[in-house]
Amino acid sequence: MAQKDFIKGLQRKGVPEEVIVLVKDHYRNQSDLGKAAHEELVEIGLSEEQAADLLGRLIKKTVAPKKKAAPKKRAEKEEAPEPVVVYEIPDKRKEYNPFELQLLQLSEQLQLELPRRAILRIAHRLEGNDISHDELVKILTRSNQRFMDHKMDPNESAGILAAQSIGEPGTQMTMRTFHYAGVAEINVTLGLPRLIEIVDARRVPSTPMMTIYVDKELSNDLEKVKSIASNIEITTVLDLADIETDLHNMRLFIIPDMRKCEQKGIIDPLGLIQERVARLRGIVIVPEVAAETLPARAADSDIGYLCLEPKDHSFKNLQKALEMLKTAKVKGVEGITRAILRKRDDQYIIYTEGSNLREVLRIEGLDHTQVYTNSIQEVYDVLGVEAARNSIIKEASQTLEEQGLSVDIRHIMLVADLMTNDGDVKAIGRHGISGRKSSVLARAAFEITAAHLLTAAMTGEEDHLDGVAENIIVGQPVTLGTGAVNLIYAPVKKGAAE
Repeated sequence: MAQKDFIKGLQRKGVPEEVIVLVKDHYRNQSDLGKAAHEELVEIGLSEEQAADLLGRLIKKTVAPKKKAAPKKRAEKEEAPEPVVVYEIPDKRKEYNPFELQLLQLSEQLQLELPRRAILRIAHRLEGNDISHDELVKILTRSNQRFMDHKMDPNESAGILAAQSIGEPGTQMTMRTFHYAGVAEINVTLGLPRLIEIVDARRVPSTPMMTIYVDKELSNDLEKVKSIASNIEITTVLDLADIETDLHNMRLFIIPDMRKCEQKGIIDPLGLIQERVARLRGIVIVPEVAAETLPARAADSDIGYLCLEPKDHSFKNLQKALEMLKTAKVKGVEGITRAILRKRDDQYIIYTEGSNLREVLRIEGLDHTQVYTNSIQEVYDVLGVEAARNSIIKEASQTLEEQGLSVDIRHIMLVADLMTNDGDVKAIGRHGISGRKSSVLARAAFEITAAHLLTAAMTGEEDHLDGVAENIIVGQPVTLGTGAVNLIYAPVKKGAAE
């Protein structure tokens, strides 16, 4: 066993096999081999070069530890001092104007708790008006009072408030699928079904859709935007050509349609189709076809035709080959079935049915900073969990606003934070947040009561009764609001000094 480790260690250091064969019978380990003199290695059969090379490979591990102090001092003298790299944190804050500085300083003097963003917004509203110092103090003091009124009280039940604030308007939402605003041809799930999709963290939404902006230089050029859209939209063989079946000879004829090809911006459709079809399994291209066996349309075609046949001749294989050809992709992004152009704010925007964020971001000519998809899982996979959190907030807010429902964005932000705080997007349900609760009774109160209690009893789980549901089950006050405070009465003893 020791010899095997010795041989493997030499192999890892790049020692040639012929050297290992000569060395392994004379030495037991690398330390003994490292102590050997150059002459000893030559005596056992190594050449001068092989001995020098072997000692050079081993000297780093074996000889260096003999003299500990001297090599360190020598190394310190020989090694040039490494340049010190100073990392500076860039200051991205914008410079404040005199009025903003005045308000910030006044807020510090008054010891207000207003956030900096709120003070800057007040400054933006008041700038240019002739306001006295006393009035500025009143405005900031009143704003601070409003801010303090809107802060949540200690031990407030934030989760229950958020659930009620989203759940109650949800009962007034419709169940139908509406057209997307501005794009009548695309159906997008809205209302309650869309809200359920968001909180369930569905991997694929029922109607995935992308909004794609083109570079500013190209955004007004209709032809270039059409060309980009045609490259995004998936194009199949059936979109470019007609397919005719010859049952007698067990063959399929692909006849390109020039009008369809021009619409898709394809110049050489036959070569492109042939390149894609050649990759399909079970289909063979027929190079030459007798003129008398050609269908009339293939014979009359100016562009030409492509003849195919299944490897094994049978009606079943012919039908399979026909279905494969109909759906065979010629060009475009996988998953995007349609791309539509719309002009908005003097620029053309591409709306798509289907979504594939990763591939679309690789296409040139697009403004990648504005590409958007309604698939939250795709945003998480491509851009990360912070982008997914923002996507949840945006999609939920838009869904509620489209129905005319006003919900404070802080409730939606709390839900989004809860869904993404572990680094991935979790559903709110037994497969996500509710199923991962540490409390046994809380999990049992949600769904599948018997299974949760049985598993907890078998594994010896403990419940510390920290949450709401478990305290209600056992009949204790919940640790929220007044229930989170313990009061102790200390009576004054008789005769004590008042």
